[in-house]
Amino acid sequence: MTQNWSVGIEGMTCASCVTRVEKALRRVPGVARANVNLATETAAVEADAGVAPAALLGAVESAVSDAGYQVAEQSFELAIGGMTCASCAGRVEKALRGVPGVAEANVNLATERAAVRGVRGVVDMNALTAAVEKAGYEASPVTDPAQAASSGEGPTWWPVAVAALLSLPLLLPMLLEPTGIHLMPPPWVQWLLATPVQFWLGARFYRAGYKAVRAGSGNMDLLVALGTSAAYGLSLYEWWRAPSGSMPHLYFEAAAVVITLVLLGKWLEARAKRRTVEAIRALAALRPETARVLRDPQGLASEVSVPLGQVKVGDWVVVRAGERVPVDGVIRDGASQLDESLLTGEPLPIDKAVGDTVVGGSINGAGTLRVETSAIGADTALARIIRMVEDAQAGKAPIQRAVDRVAAIFVPVVVLIAIVTVVAGLALGIGLEAALLNAVAVLVIACPCALGLATPAAIMVGTGAAARQGILIKDAEALELAHRIRVVAFDKTGTLTEGKPRLVAHLPAGGKSAETLLRWAAAVQSGSSHPLAKAVMIAADEAGVTSAMPVASDVMALPGRGMRAHISEPGDASGGHTLQLGNTRLLEELGVSAGALASEATRLAAEGRTISWLVETPEASAAQLLGLLAFGDTLKASARPAIERLHALGVRCVMVTGDNAGSAKAVAAALGLDEVHADVLPEHKAQVIAQLKRDGAVVAMVGDGINDAPALAAADVGIAMGSGTDVAMQTAGITLMRGDPLRVADAIDVSRRTWSKIRQNLFWAFAYNVVGIPLAAFGLLSPVIAGAAMALSSVSVVSNALLLRRWRPAAPASGVGASDVLHLSRDARA
Repeated sequence: MTQNWSVGIEGMTCASCVTRVEKALRRVPGVARANVNLATETAAVEADAGVAPAALLGAVESAVSDAGYQVAEQSFELAIGGMTCASCAGRVEKALRGVPGVAEANVNLATERAAVRGVRGVVDMNALTAAVEKAGYEASPVTDPAQAASSGEGPTWWPVAVAALLSLPLLLPMLLEPTGIHLMPPPWVQWLLATPVQFWLGARFYRAGYKAVRAGSGNMDLLVALGTSAAYGLSLYEWWRAPSGSMPHLYFEAAAVVITLVLLGKWLEARAKRRTVEAIRALAALRPETARVLRDPQGLASEVSVPLGQVKVGDWVVVRAGERVPVDGVIRDGASQLDESLLTGEPLPIDKAVGDTVVGGSINGAGTLRVETSAIGADTALARIIRMVEDAQAGKAPIQRAVDRVAAIFVPVVVLIAIVTVVAGLALGIGLEAALLNAVAVLVIACPCALGLATPAAIMVGTGAAARQGILIKDAEALELAHRIRVVAFDKTGTLTEGKPRLVAHLPAGGKSAETLLRWAAAVQSGSSHPLAKAVMIAADEAGVTSAMPVASDVMALPGRGMRAHISEPGDASGGHTLQLGNTRLLEELGVSAGALASEATRLAAEGRTISWLVETPEASAAQLLGLLAFGDTLKASARPAIERLHALGVRCVMVTGDNAGSAKAVAAALGLDEVHADVLPEHKAQVIAQLKRDGAVVAMVGDGINDAPALAAADVGIAMGSGTDVAMQTAGITLMRGDPLRVADAIDVSRRTWSKIRQNLFWAFAYNVVGIPLAAFGLLSPVIAGAAMALSSVSVVSNALLLRRWRPAAPASGVGASDVLHLSRDARA
């Protein structure tokens, strides 16, 4: 007998890679055969049946890694049913991690979801659901988290109502007893009322408790089942041994009322938990179900209404006034104002015209638009936002892992305390009846649910509240770290400035005219989408020189320096000119002197301009300076209040930019920054972040470009501007959809408030058990009071977390007005 695996392999590029992986796999002990397929990027492994699957897969992963490749992984998400407390979540996690090939499994009690990461080709959904079901729970794949969140049914209320109706006749006489009114029904009536509550409405506790015991563990349901069964059984015993016609002291009301209170608590908890996923439901509701498509937009075809899933990239979609935009796309016809508040947190509608991009889910204003679809399904901005919020809510903060370790041993410890309570009561001579009642109170008051919900409930509400304001928090770890941020490092261009530079001066040298300088610079930049290139092209178009622009070839970017290209003038028999356009570092590397333009460059840099130099670099002669170009940018209106708010939060503000020192100092002076690092190459920005972290400070990096990605990754918390590149947003832990620096302080603020709720919840969850269990053990709490306290514990934790829904960003205290706009510089590296 053998066992066969199909393992995904990443990093292979050729036949020699295949050979190397096969050799590595065949050397693994127990592997009989290994065949690697380059086309499918999989390895078929046949091994002896006697080798443990987990050990075999571990050895296979190590062998592939040692060969210079990696085993491909795949992510799964499951909806878990039947969990009631943190112990349940821990048991499901343990079951999932026991599946061969699973690398990581996290279960969130609040969302009732499991996120699993495992070896592609080895782990499948069937194996995962089977493992969960074997542990005593239900599992099903989640294909669309947003849809699941939006369409889920509310908790069932009728079991609570029926239990309350049956328990009320037992509870009222007990409450009236101290007043001298004796209305307790006869034993047989008490038994008739309590039995349906115990074994019909309370059957869920027996089922779940049995599954827990069968799986070798315990949970809240087991505690409730043991406690109420003890009270119910003691009542039957007292009724049986009492003389005929007498009224024995029974405890049917304790068992029935405890089950009723627990059911009420679970119902309230479920209602509250549904409110914690409102952010997902609100985002999912933004997606229209249909779209009006023009299959022949250039012709006279009529509009066709089709399901959103049938829209393809390139289709033209008609969006009428007041409708939601169904897809991401580019406006090809029409103009309007779009409300993107639920996506970006921007409260005011934004003007949109032909050529502007639109985001699915935004609300169209008064105009009719024709939009060419650029993204559909999971690739749309809305889908990515939903996925990011879902991932953050499903993840676990580091502190939750410590709580999970406590929850894993919680139920066995409580059962042990209950046993000790009975033994100690008998030893002290209080009698079996009193000792059992004390043990029942111990079992009933202990609640691991509050421990399990304390952290995830706060994280879910906090990330949801942030998402509604355009602050997307990627994972729970970023949220936990953000509350400790003490230093924020900003990129300059596109982060603190608008990132829309304009050419403010172009000064020729070497006998060239200003027109030639601009034409040649535009030719070099003609194939670039860089903001500086766009500024040059706009200036050339305004000057009317683009029609006579030379043809550029061999264009190449010089990272951190500029551009190089070969240009050819029409009718030029000399073979053209090799040009380099870039910053002062490029000029120094070429060994070219600024000459007469040095003083002008110094003056412009001191004014906050970015300086670029155009240099001709012939192969047969020395490089020659052709001229200088100066660019200006504009500070974002919210940049100054953003720095002021961060200072008010006790955060030090630093700028890390590739721009020249003069421009960087001008920005620092305007904004009140604490520290400036200028002339920093993209690859060196991460080194600056490492320096800022040396004293143990938690550092955040805020940027928007590809060149910021290393620094975003190096920081404790990376914060990307939503107006920037996808690479920056994928690297960062937090994304600000509006690209507003003021949101940096808001992100820190919501993190601190969320962390405060986590601490409050954990304190009350632990304090409740630490105080309540001893009181119950010493007979100071009746089972009914213990049941009420237990029912309210989880509700109070979730309700406390829900207070975060009221969080709103602080309004700016001051800012840079229109008359105070400062034109600043831009650098190709910043």
